[in-house]
Amino acid sequence: MVLSGADNLHQNEARINALNVFPVPDGDTGSNMNLTMTSGKRELQKYPNPAVGKVAEALSKGLLMGARGNSGVILSQLFRGFSKSIAAQEQIDAQQFAAALQNGVDLAYKAVVKPVEGTILTVAKDTARHAVTFAKRNNDIVQLLQEIHTRAQESLARTPDLLPVLKQVGVVDSGGQGLVCIYEGFLSSIAQELGGSNDQPIGSEAAMPFRVPAAGKPPVAAPPRPTAFQHASAQSKIETEHIEFLYDMEFFINRKQTGRTGLRFDEALFKGMLSRDGDSILVIVDDDIIKVHVHTRKPGDVLNYALPYGELTEIHILNMREQHRDLLHEEESAAVTSGIQSGSVEVLPETAVVEEAALGLAVSEVLTGTPADALSAEQAHEWAPFGLIAVAMGEGIRSIFLDNNVDVVLTGGQTMNPSTEDFVKAIESLSAEHIYLLPNNSNIILAAGQAAELSGRNVTVIGTKNIPQGLAAVLAFREEEAAEVNTHAMNEAVLHVRSGQVTNAVRNTTIDGISIHEGDYIGIMEKTIVTAAPSLQETCRELLGRMLEDGGELVTVLTGEQAKASDTAELTAWAREMFPDAEFEVHEGGQPLYPYLIAVE
Repeated sequence: MVLSGADNLHQNEARINALNVFPVPDGDTGSNMNLTMTSGKRELQKYPNPAVGKVAEALSKGLLMGARGNSGVILSQLFRGFSKSIAAQEQIDAQQFAAALQNGVDLAYKAVVKPVEGTILTVAKDTARHAVTFAKRNNDIVQLLQEIHTRAQESLARTPDLLPVLKQVGVVDSGGQGLVCIYEGFLSSIAQELGGSNDQPIGSEAAMPFRVPAAGKPPVAAPPRPTAFQHASAQSKIETEHIEFLYDMEFFINRKQTGRTGLRFDEALFKGMLSRDGDSILVIVDDDIIKVHVHTRKPGDVLNYALPYGELTEIHILNMREQHRDLLHEEESAAVTSGIQSGSVEVLPETAVVEEAALGLAVSEVLTGTPADALSAEQAHEWAPFGLIAVAMGEGIRSIFLDNNVDVVLTGGQTMNPSTEDFVKAIESLSAEHIYLLPNNSNIILAAGQAAELSGRNVTVIGTKNIPQGLAAVLAFREEEAAEVNTHAMNEAVLHVRSGQVTNAVRNTTIDGISIHEGDYIGIMEKTIVTAAPSLQETCRELLGRMLEDGGELVTVLTGEQAKASDTAELTAWAREMFPDAEFEVHEGGQPLYPYLIAVE
């Protein structure tokens, strides 16, 4: 059932994206929901045919870690609440299914600071409320799902009445439409499985909608293991001396045997200590046993870090340089033997080398997108008081953030929202007492907040809704100040910057009395479209004029991929003449889709 819902959502991704209210080329609700649901589907497929509660738990975990954008986070919360409601159940009936839907709605509303009606939340709420009422008098699961689908469609049709901007543009809510597609897939699957009406409980042998079917496909044979020579060929691309953290360590800490020296185990602090001189860090806490894995230059220090927390058992330390030398020797021997036997030496295809080499990326590169040699010694080895993580699209903007105290820049924005898991991994990659997240997009704030909660670290989300706000927040940060002072200063800076952006319309529409034609340039101030015209210069000038109506001392212009130097020169010359009291700065941002991003302070 869940797989069918995910598949139906995937098939309608483009249709849902097309419902984006603003006519900009980055409508991505369908993409975010699809990526979120795909992550849940992937986790679900690891658990074939167990109890329904356990499978729902797996689905919830996958959705939670893969959640992207507001719609994805809300979707993950709906299923998280659903999962919690049936966690202990082997099977569920229609009433329990309906109650679980309602629990999901309750949790989703709590996750959103300011819930807005006329969105996916409304569709979920109306549907769950009706499902609970219906299930009290009818325990037929197929009929319940039919009612759920019908009520969801009815609620979706009413979203324009609750959210004026939807009615103005003439569309229904995109997130609500995505949820309807999921329910539609649920109904299709369960109706086919049960062949019509049925009051069998979900999870029984006669009705297992959460089951992961084989779909009639034969098992796929695993690819053949690479030969020793092939494996070593990939390793031969690495110089033995370049293996920086050469000792591979694994051991357990037995917390039951702490003695008088036992300390409360602080996982974040312990990881920070390991990361001072190590990578590939893995710490798993399971009641009184802690499993530790790390690559380090100083195994003695690692053991000393661990000793205060309990007795160390099953200690394994391997020298990876020695292993590498042995592997190269085996390769040389295999090559000679192969050449003698066949008269030729096998050459590993270049693509295979790339694929195997990708598995050997340094942890810093996997987590942050930054090669290890690009990190400073301070970033890699010190437990700093603060760490900053920002989201940005465009090499120029990325460089500006990195040059202004930001440690990790996640690639993302309107067209590609980082998931909750992306944020969690970035947080885990930093050795810092207090970490700030700058989402720089209103559609990413929920995922950032969810990651902050999941990380268990001291993390503050600054609610930056665009790049200009993010840059203002970063410039207000002072490493020598206390966390409370920085939080206040960064939030204040966000309030005192006016943001503008210019992009192209992807369809004809009318918003707030402004007639927009496909291909027009549109000027957006904060969240409001204030101008549209076929001319880029006309749109930019009107937008700048509106942004500077109440004055402004500094105007920063970030040029995008589509911006031409001649257009930028013409625009800034006009602006300096029209607004002589303002200072203008132009930086290459490199962002896609938006020729210009503008900040006024």
